[in-house]
Amino acid sequence: MAQAHWCCYPWLVLLCACAWSYPQPGYLGREDVRNCSTNPPHLPVTAANTTIQLAALRQWMQAWNLTAYIVPDTDAHMSEYIGKHDERRAWISGFTGSAGTAVVTMGKAAVWTDSRYWTQADRQMDCNWELKKEVSISSIVTWILAEVPAGGHVGFDPFLLSVDSWENYNLEFQDSNRRLVSVPTNLVDLAWGSDRPPMPSQPIYALPKEFTGSTWQEKVSTVRSYMKNHAMAPTGLLLSALDETAWLFNLRSGDIPYNPFFYSYTLLTDSSIRLFVNKSRFSLETLQYLNTSCSSPMCVQLEDYSQVRDSVKAYASGNVTILIGLSYTTYGLYEVIPKEKLVTQEYSPVMLMKAVKNSREQALLKASHVRDAVVVIQYLVWLEKNVPKGTVDEFSGAEHIDELRRNESFSSGPSFETISASGLNAALAHYSPTKDLHRKLSSDEMYLVDSGGQYWDGTTDITRTVHWGTPTAFQKEAYTRVLMGNIDLSRLIFPASTKGRMVEAFARRALWEVGLNYGHGTGHGIGNFLCVHEWPVGFQSNNIAMAKGMFTSIEPGYYQDGEFGIRLEDVALVVEAKTKHPGAYLTFEVVSFVPYDRNLIDVSLLSPEQLQYLNQYYQTIREKVGPELQRRQLLEEFAWLEQHTQPLSAMAPITTSLTSMWVAFTLAILSWSS
Repeated sequence: MAQAHWCCYPWLVLLCACAWSYPQPGYLGREDVRNCSTNPPHLPVTAANTTIQLAALRQWMQAWNLTAYIVPDTDAHMSEYIGKHDERRAWISGFTGSAGTAVVTMGKAAVWTDSRYWTQADRQMDCNWELKKEVSISSIVTWILAEVPAGGHVGFDPFLLSVDSWENYNLEFQDSNRRLVSVPTNLVDLAWGSDRPPMPSQPIYALPKEFTGSTWQEKVSTVRSYMKNHAMAPTGLLLSALDETAWLFNLRSGDIPYNPFFYSYTLLTDSSIRLFVNKSRFSLETLQYLNTSCSSPMCVQLEDYSQVRDSVKAYASGNVTILIGLSYTTYGLYEVIPKEKLVTQEYSPVMLMKAVKNSREQALLKASHVRDAVVVIQYLVWLEKNVPKGTVDEFSGAEHIDELRRNESFSSGPSFETISASGLNAALAHYSPTKDLHRKLSSDEMYLVDSGGQYWDGTTDITRTVHWGTPTAFQKEAYTRVLMGNIDLSRLIFPASTKGRMVEAFARRALWEVGLNYGHGTGHGIGNFLCVHEWPVGFQSNNIAMAKGMFTSIEPGYYQDGEFGIRLEDVALVVEAKTKHPGAYLTFEVVSFVPYDRNLIDVSLLSPEQLQYLNQYYQTIREKVGPELQRRQLLEEFAWLEQHTQPLSAMAPITTSLTSMWVAFTLAILSWSS
């Protein structure tokens, strides 16, 4: 689970506002915060001077006759992560948090963000900026109405607002005597000028056939069949989300941090395929792969990325209807399609098809999780040896596990920024160590590591929490109850077509029973070398119903403010359940294969069914990962695995001594040599 978006995704941030009450990342007090009420104002060294940026933007606002300008924090595809050249709000304000909206008037400027980022914003922004500790569109518009006189024009880039966000802004401005103005040319980009980072230019490549579940031609045919059988029979389908086009054509690149995507749109009709992209990034081999030299219905026509708005507008002028998924289509494209020619649904058919993996895709994802388990086990063994020496900190730990993943077969790097958090840092809702700000790992504290990898055959995401010393009784109880929630949801049998939201409480029940809870979502979808947070699968109210072939994370947690944090995250495949009586029922098959920390489990709290499930899971780990460790001659890791997956019983002690570890290690060596 990537750190910045546990409850919601950036395109939903103004609607669902992940509100956390945990300490701010700056609790350590190693940095100062600004004080704009003093004379002269006091600014920390981390504050950015934005006077020049604001002056440049205001010149362009004046040229466009605008009284205010809205600067969201997303890109033209509503991406979870954004590229450097799309970090407009960070450039204009100095605030680099992953969630927030800036508004600039001719005399003032303000940023709205949620509680995760208040301290960070106060450290990074100078006194040109006001910090608004809210996130709703209503609060933004209220401020604008107070600052912009009647008759004023409020500008925005239509490519940076979702259709829903635009409708909310438009509704708030109704009858206000202020006009909301769509400006397709981004004014921050004009102010940024030649200093703005360039668009990525690295090659766009086709995945080798052995890492795909279907050919792109098969996928296009399936989508066209969907369109033909749709009640409204749309003649065209417009795809805006970057993972939609990447999945459809089995193409990848590296334009977005942690995601193997490239800037693109697709307009698919029954007789043509138009891919809007930087054509120069394709090799001759990839052009041939896409059949770009012909004009039949199965040939891809390449058009320039910047021409998508004009091309969609031109296509919409004909006798056509265009299907869009509202969740990822921006107002910049929506506004050029006549409303009578629009066919809308929450998610595009590609988004829905991508969510259900076929048997080949399932096998690929499972294989990537076996190799990823080797990485995590190597890391945990390394920690056990080095933390007692006092040589590991949060940052060096994160670097080490990232390096282990990079060395794996088919690796394309991490799937998000590793969360490596010791002690009270693990209780922070948004925490990542830096080279300058981190804690030393200690045997006396709990340690949480949430990490994942991008591999050609799959995307991974796993969280484990450990303690190398003597945990308190409360820490063991909290950990065990988080584990119980993980088990209860993982082994649940539920009717087919049930939405995740309907069963999410099973992950919380053991915590609720003693008055504990956690403040983030319980899980999210995951892709095949795509998004680590693959929408629309998961346990939130706006996720689609669970179906066979979907992958989701299951990740309950508990966070004790200022002391420790616990999260246990696994990825699971939705499969058919075997029931006594006939019927359509589903359950989960966990595909993450790393044992939990025996030192933190209070076996007396587990029910017989939970204990049986846990031991069966450990047996599966042995069967899946053990042979891979032996194949690589990772004998120390194999001995660790054998020891940490020993069956648990209600009567047996569960601590792992160094002596027993070395006995297991010795036996492993002897068995290998024989």
